[in-house]
Amino acid sequence: MKILAIDSSGMPASAAVLEGGVLLAEYTVNFQKTHSQTLVPMLEEIKRALDLDLNTLDAVAVAGGPGSFTGLRIGSATAKGIGLALGRMLIHVPTLEALACNFYGSDCLIAPMMDARREQVFAGIYTFCAEQETEVSLRILMDQAPVNVTDLCTRLNRLSEETGKRVILLGDGARTYEDILEECLKAPHFYAPAHLSQQSAGSVAVRAMELARMGRMESAARHRPEYLRVSQAERVRAQKEGSKKNAS
Repeated sequence: MKILAIDSSGMPASAAVLEGGVLLAEYTVNFQKTHSQTLVPMLEEIKRALDLDLNTLDAVAVAGGPGSFTGLRIGSATAKGIGLALGRMLIHVPTLEALACNFYGSDCLIAPMMDARREQVFAGIYTFCAEQETEVSLRILMDQAPVNVTDLCTRLNRLSEETGKRVILLGDGARTYEDILEECLKAPHFYAPAHLSQQSAGSVAVRAMELARMGRMESAARHRPEYLRVSQAERVRAQKEGSKKNAS
């Protein structure tokens, strides 16, 4: 199976092509440019470097959220456009499941987190379990959700005590709230190194392969990002509408 994967859910923009368990190309940029400036040129560069015929793709995978509202929309629109043009199915990969796959096969508690502001993060808790001698599968201990950092620490402390596992902290939220984590997280833990701490389209592709085997694919027309909470603009609009109703 040949998959084109896209991740623009956070600060990095990343694209990759995976075929038959081989990562053919991955291009990631984490710098001061918008995803609208970087993502399509990255895809064009991968296409050129691999001499890639897009018609040979079997599916398009995209990090479907949570994450930046603008970033998710850009990634979703790009994946939908390619899927619709080629008549290919999309694989919606939860962003934090893809991040957990940066540590594929680890028996630690993997806690990817994305800064959601005001001492909140989008976070999940995962580990990998052996299915057979040569196979492992991702186990979701806490599905991705917005959560207060101290509440996340409480869950991780409990799970670490119950399982005897160390905790791996990764994602931009881990560095943003390092002071709170160091104060509240009593479980043995360490921070992922730079090359494993951020979003990667290669990891999106790896998780997408597993989801495809489970039959979790969708048409490009049906795909929608998963924001997990309303945007700031929507909250402000709702408050204004509520104020108008109360005034009347």
